[in-house]
Amino acid sequence: MTVRVLVTGAGGPAGVCAIRGLAPRFGVVAVDADPGAVGLRLAEASRVVPRADRDGFIEALCATAIETGATVLLPTVAEELVVLARHRAQLDATGLAAWLPDPDAVERCTDKWRFFEALRDAGVPTPATGLGCVDGVPGPWIVKPRSGRGSRDVYAVDDPAALTVLLDRVGDPIVQHRLEGREFTADALVDDDATVLTVCPRWRLETKAGISTKGLTFRDAEVESVVAAALAAVGLVGPANVQGFVAPTGEVTVMEINPRLSGGLALTQHAGADLLGAYVERALGRRPDPQRLVARPGVLMVRHFEEVFETCG
Repeated sequence: MTVRVLVTGAGGPAGVCAIRGLAPRFGVVAVDADPGAVGLRLAEASRVVPRADRDGFIEALCATAIETGATVLLPTVAEELVVLARHRAQLDATGLAAWLPDPDAVERCTDKWRFFEALRDAGVPTPATGLGCVDGVPGPWIVKPRSGRGSRDVYAVDDPAALTVLLDRVGDPIVQHRLEGREFTADALVDDDATVLTVCPRWRLETKAGISTKGLTFRDAEVESVVAAALAAVGLVGPANVQGFVAPTGEVTVMEINPRLSGGLALTQHAGADLLGAYVERALGRRPDPQRLVARPGVLMVRHFEEVFETCG
């Protein structure tokens, strides 16, 4: 039987990455709220659907699955996950299998203040954070919305006077200590019993608008351990993308977790860790082969309009 995967968020980097990675092995159906989303043109079938916060989203996904024969749902937009989890029975009735996290775990990741509290309470290193104020947060600072994604309304601040202005400008802000060191991203999968199936870190060598455009895979036991502890602290299962820093002193600090596949997943896939295949296996109730989830270190990605890879010595 042909497995056909329905990928949401076909206009975003994660959606495009998933469609490209799945297409050689599975049938792929792409959906997005934007008729101009590039991923709609990369799949064998596509549909325009409402946004997850609009009426008709679930009904449109189910109708698309029935029309196209899709049997696995792969969401790539974090804001969809709570809605999908709350309508799991409707998805199941349509025959659309998915590997979905608990809604509360998703909200602990997407609400940056709750995320800070979860990691702080679990003793996982994370930047000092203030809710709407700088109390107890040493400079330099980062100011950003309590909820939001990417680099929108995110400001680096050194001057206390500028900090006061930004706290009035950014809606519902948080203030974080700005970390120094090497920035990393780690693609991860966590099984339903909280077993971490894989952690695949890469250095973020270059970013544009919050999206990694150049990365290099690496292995580091301390990074992988802290990432696993952060995932446990928020109670997340399924795919995750963890971002953090390694300080010049070697201390590993986790900055945020996205409860979804990352837009740079193509590098992890190319390095030999098949997270996309593992997601499909797990959604269908089968345990993935751990040998297929190990990424080779020293693989470089440079992203332009297409992904270009080079193995480093």
